[in-house]
Amino acid sequence: MCCFFAALLFFGPRLGFLVYWLLAPVRVTAAFAQFNLPWLVGILGLIFAPWTVLMFVLIFPLNGFDWIWLGLGVGADIASYIGGYHNRQQVPGYTGP
Repeated sequence: MCCFFAALLFFGPRLGFLVYWLLAPVRVTAAFAQFNLPWLVGILGLIFAPWTVLMFVLIFPLNGFDWIWLGLGVGADIASYIGGYHNRQQVPGYTGP
């Protein structure tokens, strides 16, 4: 698990998810198996909401308090999008919408 946390810290949620998938492929498959198109949900989740997907796979059988952790993943995705928008305003010569 040390490799997982190091990858998550230095390279973000997408590489952290890849490392976790390599360490525990059965858990990742079980987490996405409940959807109709599990491969599509996984790919779209990693593209648009990587923190949420990573949190969902880590806490997969959702019970009680686990919804709070999933909400923190959603909040981290929203914060990363807002931070990207704010940093875009700092670029010299950016006119904005």
